[in-house]
Amino acid sequence: MPFDPPLNSMGFPKTPAQTRVVVAMSGGVDSSVVAAELAAEGYDVVGVTLQLYDHGAALAKKGACCAGRDIHDARRVAEAMGFPHYVLDYESKFRDSVIDEFADAYLAGATPVPCIRCNERVKFRDLLETARDLGADCMATGHYIQRMQGDNGAELHRAADPVRDQSYFLFSTTREQLDYLRFPLGHLRTKAETRALAVRHGLSVADKPDSQDICFVPDGNYAAVIEKLRPGAADPGEIVDMQGHVLGLHEGVIHYTIGQRRGLGIGGLAEPLYVVKLDPDARRVIVGPKAALATRTVPVREINWLGDQPFTAQAEWEMSVKLRSTRPPAPAILRPISETEAEVELLTPEEGVSPGQACVFYAPEGSRVMGGGWIWKGR
Repeated sequence: MPFDPPLNSMGFPKTPAQTRVVVAMSGGVDSSVVAAELAAEGYDVVGVTLQLYDHGAALAKKGACCAGRDIHDARRVAEAMGFPHYVLDYESKFRDSVIDEFADAYLAGATPVPCIRCNERVKFRDLLETARDLGADCMATGHYIQRMQGDNGAELHRAADPVRDQSYFLFSTTREQLDYLRFPLGHLRTKAETRALAVRHGLSVADKPDSQDICFVPDGNYAAVIEKLRPGAADPGEIVDMQGHVLGLHEGVIHYTIGQRRGLGIGGLAEPLYVVKLDPDARRVIVGPKAALATRTVPVREINWLGDQPFTAQAEWEMSVKLRSTRPPAPAILRPISETEAEVELLTPEEGVSPGQACVFYAPEGSRVMGGGWIWKGR
């Protein structure tokens, strides 16, 4: 009888020593633990860190992902665990694929999510191809999400820890990419488990704080970055109500987001007002009552579908959808318009739905990620 060797922890029928794994290392504790664990298991590990921007420039932030300190931390982990480590200059790719679109989206009145574009266009596209060029069997990351084998191939599932789950930021992962990717931390129940593993391996980053902001946005000040990238972007204009009456003046549409209440500078009114629409062409911020924020129908495009059947195989799909990373999935009906465009009907209206955010689809029951797309203004 033929001998079928057992699968290793990465899912390959050979020994860890015969399995090359490229680990995307940001310099943080999560990806460092992934690399250390795999090296300790005997895998042929190659660490790769991307320099995504000039970490000496004003846009960078101390402690931000892929800045100077993080490159140094990733290198120290590789040296301690005894595997090779490379730093790749992806600065121009990152600017062209992520930063420029981020700035232009804000100027158009949208609220973009650059971390998704970075995963889609840099880490899971260009870096993944580099991993293949290095002869790797797979690429592993420190993301909190699970890859499970289903009846029709690899599936994407939410992380075991709902607090750490990063599925919202990874909805655009394609089937081909999913076949090649591995997420060794997705099954962990708490971040404390990850830090305990870092301590066990003696990693210098065991107590390193998590990064909170977008890597190229210092202290969360989006407007300052956009003004630097697009001089003149903060032109003043009017704050108006839904009937067009002028209530005040603003110092640039880029300072506002849909659903914002504080910092409008139009106090003394009978009821609280919220930003309900942005009109960058007219340089107007439109405000209204909270009820005006309620949205039931959401247009979505650039859809990446991970279901087993073709997306257009049904006139509608029952789904749970997530419209912001901080909100739980909510029941909805997904109606395909084409293979990459759909209309989402929320069973319960949500407030503050904004163009530029992602709409991620989940199976109504269970943890499976069915895909997602980008919210836009519609026709």
